[in-house]
Amino acid sequence: MKRLLDLILSIMAFTLILPLMIPVMLILRFTGEGEVFYLQQRVGKSGKNFGLMKFATMVKNSPNVGGGLLTQKNDPRILPFGKFLRKTKINELPQLINIIKGEMSIVGPRPQAVKHFEVFPEHVKKEIITLTPGLTGIGSIVFRDEETILHESGRPYDDFYNNVIAPYKGELEIWYKKNQSMILDLKLIFLTAWIILSPKSSLYKKILKNLPAVPLELKLY
Repeated sequence: MKRLLDLILSIMAFTLILPLMIPVMLILRFTGEGEVFYLQQRVGKSGKNFGLMKFATMVKNSPNVGGGLLTQKNDPRILPFGKFLRKTKINELPQLINIIKGEMSIVGPRPQAVKHFEVFPEHVKKEIITLTPGLTGIGSIVFRDEETILHESGRPYDDFYNNVIAPYKGELEIWYKKNQSMILDLKLIFLTAWIILSPKSSLYKKILKNLPAVPLELKLY
């Protein structure tokens, strides 16, 4: 049932937003570095890698320039038009194609780059790969402003991500698996739209119950 709904909704959404995507593609093609799409290998269901699609928002070969895979606050690698696409989440829209292909779901654990997936504890990895990764999910909602958290931590980005953020992300995804239902998916879709309009909102804390306790090092943020 979930796959059927994913297919129906993603095709409908892709058809509706295509008029928006076409001008975005034209702007990207004729500005910045001329790249329209960015394809990055992510870990999917059963541990199989797939190419996650996004609109290009950063300079070419950005993982090998400066900050690596983690995006910094005010990252100089982000192109001018890319800032708008990232802020509005329009850069994520090409992932509807990943959903249509069956590589992703509308809601699920956020697919991780191989390097970041390997940071998860083994018990988390075993749980995550039993699910189809999602365009949105509990991890995307809680860490909607991950760049600011990394910046304000004052610690090296990789260190804070690997030892503080990643373990909690893993626990959130396990929470999702234990509580997975159509109702929960609808709540997460609503909350995703809500935080795009109100990024600083903490409404998710009122709607989602019994979330894993926030680690002390994250409570400040």
